[in-house]
Amino acid sequence: MNAHVNLEAEAAGAVHVEPTTGQGPGRRLTRRKTAIAAIALVTVLGIGWKVLDRPVEAAAMPPATVQAAHPLLRDVTQWDDYVGRFAPSQTVEIRPRVSGAITAIHFRDGDFVQKGQALFTVDPRPYLAALAEARAEVASASSALALARSDAARVAGLNGDEAVSAAEVDSLRAKVRAAAAALAAAQARVQQRALDVEFSVVRAPISGRVSDRRIDIGNLVSGEGGAGATLLTTVNAVDPIYFTFDASEALYLKAQRDHAANKAGQDVEVRLQDEADYRWKGGLDFTDNGLDPRSGTIRIRASFANPQGFLTPGMFGNMRLASGGTVKALLVPDAAVQSDQARKLVYVVAKDGTVSAKQVELGPLVDGLRVVRAGLAAGDTVVISNYQAAAPGSKVVVKPGKIVAAPPPAAAPGASAPSAAQATLAN
Repeated sequence: MNAHVNLEAEAAGAVHVEPTTGQGPGRRLTRRKTAIAAIALVTVLGIGWKVLDRPVEAAAMPPATVQAAHPLLRDVTQWDDYVGRFAPSQTVEIRPRVSGAITAIHFRDGDFVQKGQALFTVDPRPYLAALAEARAEVASASSALALARSDAARVAGLNGDEAVSAAEVDSLRAKVRAAAAALAAAQARVQQRALDVEFSVVRAPISGRVSDRRIDIGNLVSGEGGAGATLLTTVNAVDPIYFTFDASEALYLKAQRDHAANKAGQDVEVRLQDEADYRWKGGLDFTDNGLDPRSGTIRIRASFANPQGFLTPGMFGNMRLASGGTVKALLVPDAAVQSDQARKLVYVVAKDGTVSAKQVELGPLVDGLRVVRAGLAAGDTVVISNYQAAAPGSKVVVKPGKIVAAPPPAAAPGASAPSAAQATLAN
């Protein structure tokens, strides 16, 4: 039996079946059930399609939780950084002043020696003999002078027939003067020969640390020619010790103006390559009288006490020079500073929990905290944790935090030290 299904009737819940001849009531009932099942299937599919076609609403995410705190307001001392090396306050090349064979060495290589201490002995025997000869010449000249004076005195008292001519008197007086001059020359030779004997012992002209010996016992050395004489060793004075560095014209002008404004001595601090803190304290004691026209820098020197001799000439060091005195500064964790290309940003939270970014001007790193020179106020609430969730414009839940300065850990021996700070927390 063919049946026509009226869709409008289906929507109203009624089905009309047009019977055909030659079919019984059982066949009509079966087909009516089939039509009702088809209508139910279409209805279910339509409802399912509408449900699937409806957009799914996203579940609301709770706001992120961040820690925030006000910037730390502290007094900091500003510094300028330089790199230089240590140099001896005095250095002397030890050379002999007389020639001969080295017969003794009175120091060990690398010793600290005192001014006047014997270092080398040159064979003194030839100079002792020359001194004895010079002294004999003095004795002979002294006798000649005594005889000349006696002859002159004898004729001076003669008169009458025993008197001598004036020419003879003048001749005797001249002999006295010549004998006196010969005696003076002989005495000078004695002094010279005595100096040669004294110079046969080479002594330290300054106190300091001696280098190794350049000549061993038995070698002949030359004392002739001044600076061309044989080099025996060198002595460096290391207490005090100097630290020399070159400063640019801009830094030199800044240091000079800061010094004039503070009207105080310019203190400097130095740390060595394996040190994390600046433990060596000194002060500037010399500035060169002009800038190098080729490099545009000026040579400056600082002096450091070095009683134990630990600091050695030639060592490199990082030096910082106090500049600008002590100032109030805002500090935030260095990790709280975000980079946006060339800009530096700090995230702050408003009272309603909205995050915004502030562009800041940064200063040096001080005990793990970054100095903010401009762009931030003391009353701002700065995000100090969970920076990824604190996007500008988003809402966050603020958990109170605290900004604390943390001094850097001490560097292990032989390890490279961190880069030098340009400011420190004032005591």
